[in-house]
Amino acid sequence: MEQPFIVVLITVPSRETGQEIANLLLERKLAACVNIISPITSIYTWEGQARTDEEALLIVKTRRDLFEERLIPAVQSVHPYEVPEIIALPILMGSRRYLDWMDEATQ
Repeated sequence: MEQPFIVVLITVPSRETGQEIANLLLERKLAACVNIISPITSIYTWEGQARTDEEALLIVKTRRDLFEERLIPAVQSVHPYEVPEIIALPILMGSRRYLDWMDEATQ
């Protein structure tokens, strides 16, 4: 059975950008909760070059059915990166009360 809830990981260039995206997602009821972890060090390849940057990481708790058609476009509308990281992982299990709250917060 497909689980209805996901965790979305989004990297951003700063805590301030993360706060802007978190507020947008909460205002539009596209997320129940967003954690901001900062700073993180990201090491990646971009345009054929190895890069290292300090970033912030958003951990977004939401519903799977909001991801592609609503959450991704909302993030892309304000995200400064050409190709932002917006990836989703399924929530396989969770406390019933927390999952019920997530569902209510994203309606």
